[in-house]
Amino acid sequence: MTTADLVILGGGSGGYAAAFRAAALGRSVTLIEKEKLGGTCLHRGCIPTKALLHAAEVADTARDGGQFGVRAAFEGIDLARVHAYKDSVVSRLHKGLQSLAEAHEVTVIEGRGTFVGGTTVDVEGTRCTGRNLVLATGSRSKSLPGLELGGRIITSEEALRLDYIPEKVVVLGGGVIGVEFASVWASFGAEVTIVEALPRLLPAEDEFSSKQLERALRRRRIRVRTGVKFTGARQDEQGVSIALDSGDTLECDVLLVAVGRGPNTAGHGYEESGLRLERGFVATDERLRTNLPDVYAVGDIVAGPQLAHRGFAQGVFVAEAIAGLNPPPIDEAGIPRVTFSRPEVASVGLTEAAANEKYKTGVTTLTYDLAGNGKSQILRTTGAIKLVEAPDGRVVGLHMVGDRVGELIGEAQLIYNLELLPERIAPLIHAHPTQSEALGEAHLALAGKPLHAHS
Repeated sequence: MTTADLVILGGGSGGYAAAFRAAALGRSVTLIEKEKLGGTCLHRGCIPTKALLHAAEVADTARDGGQFGVRAAFEGIDLARVHAYKDSVVSRLHKGLQSLAEAHEVTVIEGRGTFVGGTTVDVEGTRCTGRNLVLATGSRSKSLPGLELGGRIITSEEALRLDYIPEKVVVLGGGVIGVEFASVWASFGAEVTIVEALPRLLPAEDEFSSKQLERALRRRRIRVRTGVKFTGARQDEQGVSIALDSGDTLECDVLLVAVGRGPNTAGHGYEESGLRLERGFVATDERLRTNLPDVYAVGDIVAGPQLAHRGFAQGVFVAEAIAGLNPPPIDEAGIPRVTFSRPEVASVGLTEAAANEKYKTGVTTLTYDLAGNGKSQILRTTGAIKLVEAPDGRVVGLHMVGDRVGELIGEAQLIYNLELLPERIAPLIHAHPTQSEALGEAHLALAGKPLHAHS
């Protein structure tokens, strides 16, 4: 048996953040991870996907060089070298995490952990007990009833390892994962169709963002089918046939199932130990405490936006709470969200619909078109920024669509989280020419002194 001040089950973003912060606060920490430190985000999610997206951007740049007066020949994709680049990024970050664990003197135990009650985890016969326990077992890819994974029907994890570029791809699901992979494959030269059962892409985002993105994807010749449901699929050596409730049948080489991720709570002894689950998620209060004493949960097993940086923030929060620092609860609306497609979609705060539901009346909006922004014209990107203003004048929602707008989310989240009025933001000077000027111009307009066109 081993003991520590804090035992953590799961070494992804939430788990290792809790470990490092707790260690920095003088606590002894045991971190249990069945695979590699860094979890899904580092090895099978955020980082490798974004590496592919960057390779896709480079391909588009080479292909489109002529419109900028640069003579370049696009000769194709060397997928083996793309994977080597992707894997090298992951490897360097993994080594960095391992070094940080050593520097913080965190004890890392490799093996499958099972919660056995109290604050104890059994790791293949060895019991680890802490004064406090943090559960951080992450998420897994979901499928649909009657849709068997395997062969040409894959999830994002298999897509990251695919050793060829399919000629035709159907992406089942128009959320973040589906849109990002559709963007990659389109840039790599595949014919892509996205099928989304709900009325629009990125249904968690503001409707404005969904419409902007769908128009941009169609211009990239990505087919978008919204409001239609999958009813069946069959595959053979030649490809996959997908049946839709519209009566249509789609033929493709690969079907990517991107219908979301579910909490990875089964098989870890949670229910057997009396932990309360709701729809498969671990139930917690706003301070991430479970129904069991001294047991906390963070990351994708807690209902809410499944974002690595959310799990990271929750891990830090729990470590500080256990140490008695009494950190304020995390406002989930204040967590920035970015879809790294081309174009990107970035947001923080409330959608217009959510603001109307919360305030009932008095919500106003303003949209600033990136056509009025010099750097966006240089980048040849279309898009816009939409602001949502509460009745008291605070900017409570910021929604952006366009190439590289994800880089603006830092300032946007400060505006939301600091509860700033447009009059406080308008005087700030933004460097020219940058896309950040678009944020400044939008707030100038909202403050009643627009310099360029807005709506």
